[in-house]
Amino acid sequence: MSATVILMLAVFGACCVEAVEALTIVLAAGTTRGWRSALEGSAAALVVLGVLVGAVGVPLIHYVPIDALRVLVGALLLVLGLSWLRKAILRASGHKAKHDEDAIYKETAASLAAHGSTGRRRDAAGFAVAFKGVFLEGMEVVLIVISLGASQHKLGDAAAAAGAAVVLVVTVGALVARQLSEVPENTIKTLVGIMLTSFGLFWVGEGAGVHWPGSDLAIPVLIGVFALVTAGAVALLKTQSPAVAAGGLHVPRTDGQAAP
Repeated sequence: MSATVILMLAVFGACCVEAVEALTIVLAAGTTRGWRSALEGSAAALVVLGVLVGAVGVPLIHYVPIDALRVLVGALLLVLGLSWLRKAILRASGHKAKHDEDAIYKETAASLAAHGSTGRRRDAAGFAVAFKGVFLEGMEVVLIVISLGASQHKLGDAAAAAGAAVVLVVTVGALVARQLSEVPENTIKTLVGIMLTSFGLFWVGEGAGVHWPGSDLAIPVLIGVFALVTAGAVALLKTQSPAVAAGGLHVPRTDGQAAP
């Protein structure tokens, strides 16, 4: 039960982050090129992603031996989790500019506006941008849903958590429109990165024949360990953190030292 809850929380958190990023692009496409094309492009991308989950996830559950699957899935989750953690640690410590949804919105809207108005009810540029935004952001969620769901034979639960996150983000987005920068994205990415890394290490060990003390109860322990390591890494890097300008860019100096 504890493993299932943590699994669903990890999928939910990851999907919330990616859904916010995708929604920013869809909002930009809708306001500049027309909502019909943006919504149609988003819907088409969601259908393709859903087909991928069914086409890849179901065969993995039924035809791949569980130990081999856990090693494969665990390795994939370790790669994803460590990648998320690395970026989150760099952002939290000031070594990388934080994700700015307002800036992304303005950049996407300006790019689309440059194409000019077509005067048609359906706009190819708006459809394509919305489709690519939802599809590319959704692919990472698909990998997480398939990985977590297949390795625990909980594909339905993982997909349900992803769906709940999409509904939540779209609902909130419809209410607050462009105020997406208020979402604590870096915090969520840090937590999800810790969860994915913990699950990855746990399943690689299980698939390789490691008997974890307490079985699934080892997962919360691993989460605690990675949380401490992450906090320590952020604290250490903050002592070496370069100054960051108001716009999120690092301020270089010509004398080879960090800016004050």
